[in-house]
Amino acid sequence: MFIRAYLRASTSDQDASRAAVDLDDFASDRGLTIAARYTENESGAKLERPELFRLLADCLPGDVLLVEQVDRLSRLNGADWERLKAQIAAKRVRVVALDLPTSHQLMQPEADEFTARMLDAINGMMLDMLAAIARKDYVDRRRRQAQGIVKAKAEGVYRGRPEDVKRNSAIVGMLRGGQSWSSIIAATGCSRSTLARLAKRGAVT
Repeated sequence: MFIRAYLRASTSDQDASRAAVDLDDFASDRGLTIAARYTENESGAKLERPELFRLLADCLPGDVLLVEQVDRLSRLNGADWERLKAQIAAKRVRVVALDLPTSHQLMQPEADEFTARMLDAINGMMLDMLAAIARKDYVDRRRRQAQGIVKAKAEGVYRGRPEDVKRNSAIVGMLRGGQSWSSIIAATGCSRSTLARLAKRGAVT
């Protein structure tokens, strides 16, 4: 049994590896060691997460996917959550989350078949519930943010997200240096619309 830790944060200015110590301590308390870590800054509301699927590709049957909280694994809508669960089930991976006590027993050697099936059933149900709660929290937060923006605009105080001046200056320099749009997008993660705006600002064709 290999334990593979998945660490995720939503944005590049958040520390995705923040929970590493807690995960290490959790495994160590059970006499186990984390064999590999997969860290990325991606939204949990989208299914396309390269490091998560690299983890699953590396897994063998019986391996553990260890996360700090279920929302680190999923803030997905119902359809995408079912797709992710199918991938996990196909690899016969055990999901263990620090905030899901029913999953902790999956870190131990398998018991008899009946007990193992009962644990799988209980853990699966609880995992579905926490994934649904995580999705609801995500949707509610987005709605409140949108309402706040509408109110701020109506009051004339909305300023939008602060510009990343350092990054944008570097992008303009890359454009002037003749780098292709595709290579700049791959290197910086900016959108084509942002790139077009910066090209226009810097009079780069």
